[in-house]
Amino acid sequence: MSKFEFFKINVFLRVYTWIKIPLIGFCSPKLMELTDRRLVLKIPLGYRTRNHLKSMYFGALAIGAEMSIVLIAILKIKEHTDAGGDRIDFVFKDFKIDFLKRPDGDVHFISDDIQTVVAQVGEAKNSLERINKTMKGYAVVPSIDPNERVAEFELTLSLKRRPQKNK
Repeated sequence: MSKFEFFKINVFLRVYTWIKIPLIGFCSPKLMELTDRRLVLKIPLGYRTRNHLKSMYFGALAIGAEMSIVLIAILKIKEHTDAGGDRIDFVFKDFKIDFLKRPDGDVHFISDDIQTVVAQVGEAKNSLERINKTMKGYAVVPSIDPNERVAEFELTLSLKRRPQKNK
């Protein structure tokens, strides 16, 4: 993926989050890596995301976990609707997170379930049923130890196609 494509996605991410869910925009998520198998999203540790112990607040950790799963779905749904397809709505059905260590720096949220999300969006395009899939991911603080997980999470993403009403 070119630097320009990363730039476009990050601009889209900023605009989308500030318009749709400002709390996510307030945390300043940034796409760091996107391949056909993996997505890495960074949330910087700063006055907006820091708790009283100067580590990342658990709400910001939850936002990063959510966005590392849903960002690829948002991009694929946007491709679908830009091509004239029906609207596809998404929501999280459940959320589980294990906090393993204090995140004392910028946190990278990593999802290796990209293909599962892409397949789920493809399935939702062709169905009027609600499609639920559970994905896993984890978070690291690369400035301290890029291999030590500070959190592990599991989310169930729920998608449903909303056919356009005939006028």
